[in-house]
Amino acid sequence: MSNKKNESQRKDRITWGQTLRLHLRAVKDIRRICPHIFTIYALSALAKAVTPYVIIWFSARIINELASARRTDVLWPLVAWTVAVSALLGLVTSFLSERQKAIRSNFWQHVRKLYSEKMFSLDFADADRQATHDLLSQIIQNANWAGWGLCLIPDWFGEILEAVFGIVSALALSVSLFTLPVPASGGWLVILNHPLFVFLLLALMLLITAISGQCISKAVSYYEKIGESIKLGNRLFGFLTTMGMEQNRAADIRMYGQRQVIGSYWDENDIFSSSGLMARATKGPMGLYSGLSAGVSAVFTGFVYVFTCLKAWAGAFGVGSVTQYVGAVTALSSNVTKLFKTAGNLRTNMTFLQTNYKFLDIPNSMYQGSLTTEKRADRNYEVEFQDVSFRYPGTQNWALRHISVKFQVGSRLAVVGENGSGKTTFIKLLCRLYDPDEGHILLNGIDIRKYSYRDYIDLFSVVFQDFQLLSQPLGANVAGREDYDRERVRTALSDAGFDDRLAALPKGLDTLLYRDFGDDGVNVSGGEAQKIAIARALYKDAPFIILDEPTAALDPIAEAEIYAQFNQIAGDKTAVYISHRLSSCRFCDEILVFDHGAIVEQGSHDTLLSHEGGKYRELWNAQAQYYEDKETGSQKCLQQ
Repeated sequence: MSNKKNESQRKDRITWGQTLRLHLRAVKDIRRICPHIFTIYALSALAKAVTPYVIIWFSARIINELASARRTDVLWPLVAWTVAVSALLGLVTSFLSERQKAIRSNFWQHVRKLYSEKMFSLDFADADRQATHDLLSQIIQNANWAGWGLCLIPDWFGEILEAVFGIVSALALSVSLFTLPVPASGGWLVILNHPLFVFLLLALMLLITAISGQCISKAVSYYEKIGESIKLGNRLFGFLTTMGMEQNRAADIRMYGQRQVIGSYWDENDIFSSSGLMARATKGPMGLYSGLSAGVSAVFTGFVYVFTCLKAWAGAFGVGSVTQYVGAVTALSSNVTKLFKTAGNLRTNMTFLQTNYKFLDIPNSMYQGSLTTEKRADRNYEVEFQDVSFRYPGTQNWALRHISVKFQVGSRLAVVGENGSGKTTFIKLLCRLYDPDEGHILLNGIDIRKYSYRDYIDLFSVVFQDFQLLSQPLGANVAGREDYDRERVRTALSDAGFDDRLAALPKGLDTLLYRDFGDDGVNVSGGEAQKIAIARALYKDAPFIILDEPTAALDPIAEAEIYAQFNQIAGDKTAVYISHRLSSCRFCDEILVFDHGAIVEQGSHDTLLSHEGGKYRELWNAQAQYYEDKETGSQKCLQQ
């Protein structure tokens, strides 16, 4: 009850000025991503609004002539003009309507691109935050449910303009209804000429129209009241009803009978059923207010008919003008109601649009720096962590605490430890995906925050443990762009051990990976994908190259072989190997042992192995059985 009261108070605090300003901002953003959409909507609205009034005006002229002199020299030109103008307006309206449909059909893609661009531009700390993804999920679900947020704004823009154009046209055609006097021969009906009577009639018409508009606006407001429940239902519907279509879930669904979970949802969830929340709202208050709006509009139409017919009966104008005035004033009421309805839509949309801009307005708070990193031919870089501590946003636990370490170019550094010990966090700080909460990270003696962010990032090539390949051609995957040096890509793939597989691919570097976008795509195994990811890191040719457990799915011996091969092709680069397994450690110059966010040991493999009771020795002994040589059966780590 309290939540509903708070939501009501929050909505009441939203002013029409705020509603207008935020929607105007949205219009500017939409124009940026889809420049011509509002021009097409405006022209289409003008054509749709004007067309019926033009036809009404010509029809009234024809009927008046037929009801009076019936002059053929007047009638035939009127008929010809009516046909010609109707045909021309119909052609223009149809053309603009099709253009509007075409540009509208692609509009959602432009909006999705806007969200993607925002994600690309966010600081990694915000892009990696669950709250950010929750916001984006809410935005997409609001759009999927009923187009709330940005999606319906072009339609409402068109409706507002169509209503405004319609109101202006209706006023132009109906003003003479009130200015043409009833002649003296009209008897007691001359009272209709009295200004007070006309004023009262106009006031009554406006009041009825306003009541009708408020009713429809009230009906629309219920979308916001039930929005959270509908959004959740839509998310569940979208997830559970598509589970059976996902290839990677097929085995689990069959092995564990998960169809029962889905079937239970289908049977029990009634949000979108004929007895569900949406249906109850439609059959209840939404339907009541919509019906009341229609009823009030019918009363208004009745008043217009009575007033118009009485003036025509009294001789103020001809019978043809009755058609003009009734059509114009009725349309005037309809357009005013539409204006109220659209205004109600905008007010209801504010809650959803605020969610959009809560996401789009996430600031980039990470300092970007200005110093240019040295492009040293000798790649003589030194990195130092000085008493660095870090905890992830929104948590109280330290992921890293008091880390101090230094390493130089060309060195081989192994970072080991159990899961959750802080290894990957250490790499994220090194690459400046995050900034430390305490301490400093130095590059050649300068705090890395002072360097240009993009320049600094370019010093690193990283193969993350959860690396992702694109459903794009192999060469583009390795190079990260469509225009690339094909020979360099081949060399990188060869160095990564992928050359035999490359030779067997039907289109070589142009072979599409996976089959998301074509049946001619090629699926690659986990080991092959890992080699492509390493080739991608080699192609970048950065001074620092980092492997963050990309071989975790492989057995320890295969992992040791890959690390040994990679040690050779890393050349003069600084190589950092991260693993909770220790098969890669023997050839490393330095080993950092992490435990609960701290470096508990540091040294070479032999030195650390000699420490009685040390963490590294404990890990090594626990894993030694997996390093057994297949041929000799001896328990030893594979040599380089």
